Amino acid sequence: MITGIGVDLIEVDRVSRACRKEGFLKRCFTEPERALIAEDSRKAADNFAVKEAVAKMLGTGFRGFFPIDIEVLRTSEGKPYVKLHGRAEELAKEQGVSAIHVSITNTREYANAFVVGETLPQ
Repeated sequence: MITGIGVDLIEVDRVSRACRKEGFLKRCFTEPERALIAEDSRKAADNFAVKEAVAKMLGTGFRGFFPIDIEVLRTSEGKPYVKLHGRAEELAKEQGVSAIHVSITNTREYANAFVVGETLPQ
């Protein structure tokens, strides 16, 4: 059963400019995410769009938790996935979210993320 959806569209240049500040990187991205961004700077905008979409999927926006509480990584094949931490993880559990599906697409100017929260049968 779908528990929530979220979508976000963000300007790549806006995130790239913010990432020039070390404080923004440390506040918004986990260490594994920063390593991913160091390899491919476009991942910063992609990941931030996912974080925004997840916050919308939870129905709260960033109230009670922070972007760093939503970690966006990739499988060896490149498929994005989300790991929640702190209050974001607690909120997802309270809502019965047991899986988060992520899709990312981008152009030179924009990064777009679509997220579906799901409760899986037990």
